[in-house]
Amino acid sequence: MSWNEPGGNKKDPWSGRDNGATPPDLDEVLKGLQDKLGGLFGGGKGPRSGPASGQLVGLVLLVLLGLWSLTGVYVVDEGSRGVVTRFGAYVDTTLPGLHWHLPAPIEKIDVVNLEQQRFVEIGYRSGGRQQSQGAVPKEALMLTQDENIIDIRLAVQYQIKDAKAYLFNVADPDLTLKQVIESAQRAVIGKSTMDFVLTEGRSNIADEIKTEIQQTLDEYEAGISVSNVNLVDAQPPDEVQNAFEDAIKAREDEQRLKNEAESYANEVVPKARGAAARLVEESEAYRQKAVARAEGESSRFLKLLAEYEKAPDVTRERMYLETMGDVLGQTGAMVVDVKNSNNMLYLPVDRLSRTPTDPAAPAALNGGQEVPAPQEGPVAGKSARSQSTRGRDIRGPNH
Repeated sequence: MSWNEPGGNKKDPWSGRDNGATPPDLDEVLKGLQDKLGGLFGGGKGPRSGPASGQLVGLVLLVLLGLWSLTGVYVVDEGSRGVVTRFGAYVDTTLPGLHWHLPAPIEKIDVVNLEQQRFVEIGYRSGGRQQSQGAVPKEALMLTQDENIIDIRLAVQYQIKDAKAYLFNVADPDLTLKQVIESAQRAVIGKSTMDFVLTEGRSNIADEIKTEIQQTLDEYEAGISVSNVNLVDAQPPDEVQNAFEDAIKAREDEQRLKNEAESYANEVVPKARGAAARLVEESEAYRQKAVARAEGESSRFLKLLAEYEKAPDVTRERMYLETMGDVLGQTGAMVVDVKNSNNMLYLPVDRLSRTPTDPAAPAALNGGQEVPAPQEGPVAGKSARSQSTRGRDIRGPNH
């Protein structure tokens, strides 16, 4: 018997309910679900839309407010400063540490690193390891005082010293710094000659450019401090590079020759000064010697004068004998004159003094006859006395 036949099973096998029960209305089910959702969000009119639903909404709002407040927590690292702005206007500068501010969009934080070393390159760009260094002619080429064009490449190292001034006093601090550097280097190079920039003036040029940059930045109150200015390269343009290399070689040769000349002068001048000093010392020694000899002769003469005044004859005889002894002692011959005789003997003492065995000593001849050697003792004394007597005879009795 089927379930829908009369007198059969009146239960619906699919729904499990009796055939006589009314099925639920779909519109009522949707309406009830809508009431429940409205009560959950405070819009219902049934018994569930009461104080419990309002507390739930407040709790949700409180959680959202807490999350929004947490977004205002920030940390400023060591060596940095935090600049707080409220709707774009400056409020405060915070020190390193943990801080809190009104979250966006009310307040904004800009953290500026004051210890970071920053660099800007003028006239060239240095890339990574695989990118070669390239020149920027628009920035590098400039005119010198002597109307020459020179290629200057500059590297500037700087730091931020005032975070507030760096962010608010100039519109674009990095662009302003670059323009100030270009202006300063063109002003300094324009007052210098090309030879000065290429040779001994490199360090002076860098110092002057640094001073000009810092003065201009201080006038702008840009909050930037220039640490170092390095003149990376200074050279003539590529079109005249060969000519300048020749000029540089010529200057190097000139300097080398000057150094060689100075080295030679340093070697010769001390020797000349030493020789001059030696001559001066020898002259001084000769002067002292001559003066001492003259003083000794004069002293001897004065002593001899005193003796002469005491015994003139004896002193005269002694002086004569001493003088003749000195004169004849320096000759190599002896002349013997015998009193009351016309014969005069010539004795070559230098030859007679040689040994008899010497074959180079021939016999002395006088008129073709051998002259005997002089004998010592009475003969020599007689010759001396004869000379003395002849000398007295020649001078006369009054001498």
